[in-house]
Amino acid sequence: MRLLRYGATIASVAVIALLAGCESGSGAAPLSLSGLTKTAESLGTKGAGTCPLPYDIAKATKAAGVDASAGTGSVKDADEPVATGEVRSDNPVALVSCTFHIGEESVHVHTAATDKPQANAQLAPLIQYLAGLSLNDLIAYTKKAGEAKAGEPVLTDGGTVAVVRLKLDGEGDATLLVGVGESGHSALSRDQVGKLAKALTAQVQ
Repeated sequence: MRLLRYGATIASVAVIALLAGCESGSGAAPLSLSGLTKTAESLGTKGAGTCPLPYDIAKATKAAGVDASAGTGSVKDADEPVATGEVRSDNPVALVSCTFHIGEESVHVHTAATDKPQANAQLAPLIQYLAGLSLNDLIAYTKKAGEAKAGEPVLTDGGTVAVVRLKLDGEGDATLLVGVGESGHSALSRDQVGKLAKALTAQVQ
C-alpha cells in the first residue's frame, strides 16, 4: 500500500493541522532526509524485489519471541514488489516501504523522513488503514507517537501497529511505522509487535 498516491486525505490533513505546532546501535549508516530520498528515488516506479534498507525480518522476529518463519514479500500478494519508494518535493517527504511476512501475515515496514516535524503525520492514512482507527483515535495516537522519545515504540490500542521516532542525521524528523496484519487484526500479541518494532529500529539506526 502506498502513501503519497492518496494525496491530501482527510485523515492526513486533520493530523498534520493538529500537529503543525508540535515539536517533535546497528552500525547502519546514519539516516538522513537526503539519503532516504535518494534511496526512494532509486526504486523507480516499479519498486524492487529486495528492501534497500538494512532490515532483517528473521532476526527481528526471533528477537520478538515469535516462533514462525519470516521472510521478504507478502505471502498473499507474491506478485507485488517487496519495496517501493515515494518522494514529494513540496513538503519534502521521502518514504521507503518494505513488505515482509511472518508466517501467513504481512508485515508492513514504512520508513519516512521530512524536513520538519512530524514525519509520522505523513503516515496517517497508512496508520488508519493498518490499525482500523477512527479519525479521532488516529489524531490522538499520532500526537502521542510524535511526542515520544526517539527509539521508543508507541503502539495503537489494538497492538497491531507501532510507530517509532527515528534519529535523523541533520534537520528534520523521521519515523518508522510497523504494521502487522491488516485493519487491526494480527496473530501477534501487542508485546510481540512492540518488540518487533524495537528490533527493526535497532537495525536501521
